[in-house]
Amino acid sequence: MSIEERAEATAKNIEGKTQEMIGEVTGDPKDKAEGRSKQVEAETQHAKEDVKDNIKNKLD
Repeated sequence: MSIEERAEATAKNIEGKTQEMIGEVTGDPKDKAEGRSKQVEAETQHAKEDVKDNIKNKLD
């Protein structure tokens, strides 16, 4: 996995957590949902990169 892709996914996860918390504090369900969506995107990106790493390791 490239470090850049891992950092991008981690940043999106942090952004999502922040947005979700803001939504909870302000009572805005849209912010809360968008924040959770960003976290799911980040988790998906991490999973995709983990699969790529596993394949690469098996080929080496």
